[in-house]
Amino acid sequence: MTTGWRRLTVGVVGGGIGGMSVAIALRRAGHEVTIYEKSDFAGEVGASVSCAANGTRWLHEWGVDVAKGDPVVLKKLINRDWKTGEPVSVYDLGDYEKRWGYVYNMFHRQYMHAMLKESAMGEEGPGTPATLLVNHRCKDINLQTGKICFEDGSTAQHDLIVGADGIGSTARRILGIQPEKRPSDSSCLHANVSTEDAIKAGLVDYSQDSALEYWGGQEGKWDKIVLSPCNGGKLLSYYCFFPREHGDYTNQTWGAESRPVEELLQPYPQLDRQVFGHLAIGKEIQPWRLWVHDPYPYIQRGNVCLLGDAGHPMMPHQSQGACMAIEDAAALGILFSPRYFSGDIPQMLAVYQDVRLPRVTKVQAAAAKAAYNINERIGFSFNKDIPTYKVEDTKKVLTIEEMNAYDMYKDVEEKLAAKLGSPYTDKFICGLPIGLELPNGIIIGASA
Repeated sequence: MTTGWRRLTVGVVGGGIGGMSVAIALRRAGHEVTIYEKSDFAGEVGASVSCAANGTRWLHEWGVDVAKGDPVVLKKLINRDWKTGEPVSVYDLGDYEKRWGYVYNMFHRQYMHAMLKESAMGEEGPGTPATLLVNHRCKDINLQTGKICFEDGSTAQHDLIVGADGIGSTARRILGIQPEKRPSDSSCLHANVSTEDAIKAGLVDYSQDSALEYWGGQEGKWDKIVLSPCNGGKLLSYYCFFPREHGDYTNQTWGAESRPVEELLQPYPQLDRQVFGHLAIGKEIQPWRLWVHDPYPYIQRGNVCLLGDAGHPMMPHQSQGACMAIEDAAALGILFSPRYFSGDIPQMLAVYQDVRLPRVTKVQAAAAKAAYNINERIGFSFNKDIPTYKVEDTKKVLTIEEMNAYDMYKDVEEKLAAKLGSPYTDKFICGLPIGLELPNGIIIGASA
């Protein structure tokens, strides 16, 4: 489409999953990438991270060796009764790969990060390996010149700068965005349970289900347990939600000393005894700060843009946080590829914003709803025949089709054509095929 492509020097602020993803995408697009990580180690904390088909597809497109992440390929989503543990709602993923072309992976964060880091910085694959500089805490960015100033007094100059520095983003502040945020009404403690330890204790081996499993969430309350297996099923990662008045961790940080197991168990006197037994042998019990952010008005200025949690922090209840960061990275990789990039960086970042903001804003809103009503969660929102099914607005439920039938190339082309004042004739709207009927009754392209 264009002839003005040029190789850029790219500075990525933040070396987490989002930072490594965009380093891969822009490396594959032919650019020279340097990643600046504020700590002395570019890694991840926590445990499991979901990567549905809309994220997995880009890992494959970039040539990432997914097996090195030691994932669990999910077969089901299971919602269980709070007290008995009996399944209330099951969403079968048996035909998931056939329908969407890619599997639903569940990774351990540290394994996923190492997998991405190898693709970003390794010698294999197209493009120049990215460079990683640790102990580089961003202090300021000159939006006119592309100069990054670090707290140690050093500086760096880049054509394009990507702020991938997480929920407490410095890059976001420099862009002039002041988050409208409030503490969630729920708190969360995370715990890891070894499958081997659970079996030794005579407890159910949930790893055999290869499923994301939920206890509660049907009653319109904040009590909910989420189990996600990772490391090939050897580790069970538990996210334990409860009303904030039972424990407020909004100002705690992950990585401190493990909380006592009694604190983890205290909110759940009536919980199914099997999963309660799992939590009783939980280790590495850590608080997870939960803040609800309203959508930001913009995610780019000049030659600087935001990615992932820096640009659109969201509640975890749609399991789409990592996928949205990966999609951000993919959008930048496409826009700055030889096929589309004409040499005008601000123009491409304006298109990036037009592509990403509507989609991430919808997922943000849906994640906030699913926090207290699991029927709003992608997958379970399809199971309308259960007695407890109720959603806020059937027309606004986020569907699996919207996530996985999405064609980002078509979305980019439509938004780029609008920016250039060119006609767009493909039968897609915002990356979805015209005529696609969603389970919530919406038909893409149909008049209201």
